Amino acid sequence: MRTIESSGAPAPVGPYAQAVVHAGVAYLAGQVPLDPSTGELVDGPIEAQAERVLLNLEAVLGAAGSGWERVLKVNVYLADLADFAAFNAVYARFLGDARPARSTYQVAALPLGARIEIDAIAAADS
Repeated sequence: MRTIESSGAPAPVGPYAQAVVHAGVAYLAGQVPLDPSTGELVDGPIEAQAERVLLNLEAVLGAAGSGWERVLKVNVYLADLADFAAFNAVYARFLGDARPARSTYQVAALPLGARIEIDAIAAADS
């Protein structure tokens, strides 16, 4: 098992890794819209928060030897499902032709008052 750390994503705020790779599969921890350079939550509409989360995940994927085209499963947690369409527009731009399996949930609350959190599973370099 290999632990993944990327300076392009915020440091974990608890006792967990940004990702771990085992047997060619990367398990990415949930990312909220924290700016890795400031450690502050990106304020603003769902589009801004979604973009920051996806940039954070992209950095962790890269550190794991993976990318959007190798993502197998994504879990999206939204504080409000009314943000679903706006989130999808940002998500589609980031993923391009990649179409991993995905689940989306409305949740009661997210860390630091974020509007979105995403975790993922991807094929990765062993």
